[in-house]
Amino acid sequence: MADTVAESSKSFAEKQRERMERLKKLHTQRNEARSSNHQEVVAEDERKKLPTNWEARQRQAEWLMSDVSARTDAEQKGLDYSRVKMLNVSAAEADRIDKLKAKKRNADPGFSDYEAQTARQYNRLVKSMPPRDLARYEEQKEKYGDAFYGGPNVILQGLHKDTPKAIDNMVKDLEGQIAKRKKFSRRRTHNDDADIDYINEKNARFNKKLERFYGEHTAEIKQNLERGTAI
Repeated sequence: MADTVAESSKSFAEKQRERMERLKKLHTQRNEARSSNHQEVVAEDERKKLPTNWEARQRQAEWLMSDVSARTDAEQKGLDYSRVKMLNVSAAEADRIDKLKAKKRNADPGFSDYEAQTARQYNRLVKSMPPRDLARYEEQKEKYGDAFYGGPNVILQGLHKDTPKAIDNMVKDLEGQIAKRKKFSRRRTHNDDADIDYINEKNARFNKKLERFYGEHTAEIKQNLERGTAI
């Protein structure tokens, strides 16, 4: 009987010890999870404080560092870095890069001076009016030599006579330019049906600004004033 009680007491003590060890383990895991969550919260807060393009800037900085390192390595080995770099680029990637460069490339450099502007317009008009009789074009080119291109020291008067068809093409092109110029206008059209609540252009712009900011709040007051029912 005494042996049974001793064994039972020993078994209870072992179970109690196992429970305590399990409890300590759970307590340790809870503290680790709490610490991990706190670190994640701190890291998330730090990420929110960073600029919006921080990740892109970081990737660009890493790429620049790797590019400089690869370039230095190629120079030390006596290799052409541009050729070494292209060996690691697939055909699809190279095609994508070329398309991006073509999109970024601006074919129209904008206004620089009137001479360049005139030359650009001349080239644009020449491309839009290709020669229809190539045989006659080559014949005149060979006949007039340098005078065919009309250089700065060439007198063109009397060298050749324009045909009626060429004159008609020129008139048609000028009419097209005039029509295009009429469509391209920055002048704001006036709406005759709109309410006149201004005395000049400056007052009109001011009223539009007021309407944009306070229109929804003053719509009912304005309607009452127009109907004459305002108190």
